[in-house]
Amino acid sequence: MSCAPAEWQRLLQRALVGHDWAAQGDAQVRIALAGGALTLHWAPGPARQIALLRLPTLHLHFAFDGVPPAERQAFMRHLDLHTHRGGG
Repeated sequence: MSCAPAEWQRLLQRALVGHDWAAQGDAQVRIALAGGALTLHWAPGPARQIALLRLPTLHLHFAFDGVPPAERQAFMRHLDLHTHRGGG
């Protein structure tokens, strides 16, 4: 994903409104979903460079535990919609 950690945390907090979740340190959250949980953690990756433009990157890791496939898909769709930014 191309964003800085602070930007990701703002996007994530907005996406998690209405969900039962807790931060576990600076780069991890645990989210209760459909009788199971999702542990999501992130770490900065190398910047991508296009000519003079440098874009920060993040590596994201999703670990679902006891969440049915349909609920996983619904949450990922929800998260995707909340993390989209403008563009052509």
